[in-house]
Amino acid sequence: MTNQHINGPAAGTPSSSLLPAKAQSGNIWRLSIAQALAGANSVVVYATGAIVGDMLAPAPVLATLPISIFVVGMAACILPVGAITRRHGRRAAFLSGTGAGVLAGLLATLAVVLGWFWLFCLATFFGGSYAAVVLSFRFAAADGVEPARRARALSLVMAGGVAAGVVGPQLVTWTMDLWPPHMFAATFLVQAMVALASAFILWGVNLPMPTAQEIAGGRPLPQIARQPRFVAAAISGAVSYMLMNFLMTAAPLAMHLCGHSQASSNLGLQWHVISMYAPSFFTGSLIARFGAGRMAAVGLALIGLSAAIGLGGIDVAHFWATLVLLGLGWNFGFLGASALVLECHRPEEKARVQSLNDFIVFGLMAIGSFASGGLLSAYGWSTVLGVSFIPLALAAVALALAMRRSAASGLER
Repeated sequence: MTNQHINGPAAGTPSSSLLPAKAQSGNIWRLSIAQALAGANSVVVYATGAIVGDMLAPAPVLATLPISIFVVGMAACILPVGAITRRHGRRAAFLSGTGAGVLAGLLATLAVVLGWFWLFCLATFFGGSYAAVVLSFRFAAADGVEPARRARALSLVMAGGVAAGVVGPQLVTWTMDLWPPHMFAATFLVQAMVALASAFILWGVNLPMPTAQEIAGGRPLPQIARQPRFVAAAISGAVSYMLMNFLMTAAPLAMHLCGHSQASSNLGLQWHVISMYAPSFFTGSLIARFGAGRMAAVGLALIGLSAAIGLGGIDVAHFWATLVLLGLGWNFGFLGASALVLECHRPEEKARVQSLNDFIVFGLMAIGSFASGGLLSAYGWSTVLGVSFIPLALAAVALALAMRRSAASGLER
């Protein structure tokens, strides 16, 4: 796919809305740092959510419910975040999100100290709300940027997650026993402090305020959503993220049940998060060269390979290899799908279309998260892995049909 077609008329940016080069670079750096800090929020929840849930839940089947509630918080807040963005600008949405992140850490600390499972679930809901705002960082990086640089800007901001992959698990390891006998209480308190630091970074982001056309919203959403390219983008992004969450939610508890140490689980999660974000330094260039659809397809294939390796055994090495390949697959699949979304809307439609895409992605991800805990508890880790191939097949078919239609229209090489 050529750059011309990656960023065709529907995704064009009027020259009057372009930011100066210095402002573009400043935004990308600030968003990348905020991505790194905010990523620790998600890593802490995924590393500890099922373990704390197992400690506090009234029944074992509810152990992964806090992580599922985290995903529900993401899905529930995607559209409100889009509405805030459309009316008040990106920065207002960012600061609202960091406020939710601080509240999440404080409530989780209180829940662990008091031993209240449902308060912990409320805390993870606010953590999901924060994560919903963080998701918009990747699209914010493309605001005010010329079309040819959008995919690279998007991927560079996502690269900030590399630091989260190191900081998040180590934060858990360093703090989980600092407040005896309340394991992880200090971890969540530090999580709140990190979210507060992120707010100061985001205060300096300089992005265009919404125009009258953006507030009006452009074409009806059903018309936009019927585009084959948007359908492929939404399904590919949804499956990539759903399966990443589906397997990552279950993996720490599965390792625990298989007798592996918490340190081994934290290290596996660390390399998983690094593999999710490290390729972002060059994913944008690969998308520009080979096309968003092809990169999304590679991501889906890598996720399938990760599940296949996981089925090969329950040694630490199998878990680690599964998590690393899962992270790589998510990066290519999700960023490829996100770049496809940029091709589907006009500038005045971006907030609504991007919010709709993320709502679909994280609505389906919530379903997968709820299913993951139940499947692991009832049928085991192998069943969780095996079920993953069903949505992968559906996504591959949808993407292939969209790419074939694009090729017939002359939009693919």
